Amino acid sequence: MSSGRHKPDSATSKDTPKVVPKAVVSRLSLYLRELHHLIAAGHATTSSGQLGQQLGFRDAQVRRDLAYFGHFGQPGVGYRCDELVAAIRKILGTDREWRVAMIGVGNLGRALLGYKGFGSQGFRIVAAFDVDLAKTGQKIEGVPVFPLDDLPQMVRDQQIELGLVAVPATAAQHAADRLVAAGVSGILNFAPVTLNLPDRVSHVGVDLATELEQLCFSVANRRPEP
Repeated sequence: MSSGRHKPDSATSKDTPKVVPKAVVSRLSLYLRELHHLIAAGHATTSSGQLGQQLGFRDAQVRRDLAYFGHFGQPGVGYRCDELVAAIRKILGTDREWRVAMIGVGNLGRALLGYKGFGSQGFRIVAAFDVDLAKTGQKIEGVPVFPLDDLPQMVRDQQIELGLVAVPATAAQHAADRLVAAGVSGILNFAPVTLNLPDRVSHVGVDLATELEQLCFSVANRRPEP
């Protein structure tokens, strides 16, 4: 069976490379999700082969990805699921709570506020903001909604580090600029537009239409079975 037990300090070893390919980080999130499923199903251990098979990766790929961050394992035992979860969460930085501000409480924003997966992964939306004053002063899924002008003070008072943009494309850059000016360090953008942000602010875009285009490409170009 593939290597397994995690050495407690390996994920933060000084030998860890400074630059890790984005594809590796994306796969870490997939490994983490699958490990949660394995634990829920009662599995205490797993192997690189089993973990890779569930996700469509080769076992060597799993081992290479984890090797970026240290040595995990004990021959003959495999990865201990709970220890590997703790190690990956530490690598990703989700072993603590991240406080999030969201701009936009339209249909998408309300749906995101109702998504319980954020909380279980360590993300807490502590405040939402909107330019429509008719939407402010209420709570949606327990999250208070404030006028956008209150953003800087709330970021300071609530120690908010991340921002979530859930506004139309035409308003996305302005919303992101307000988050940057307020002092957030990272932005997740759900608007179908590319943001222009300073290098000091990390950002990720989620364009659902683009993801569907990628899916259509895969389906349209699928090789026929022999």
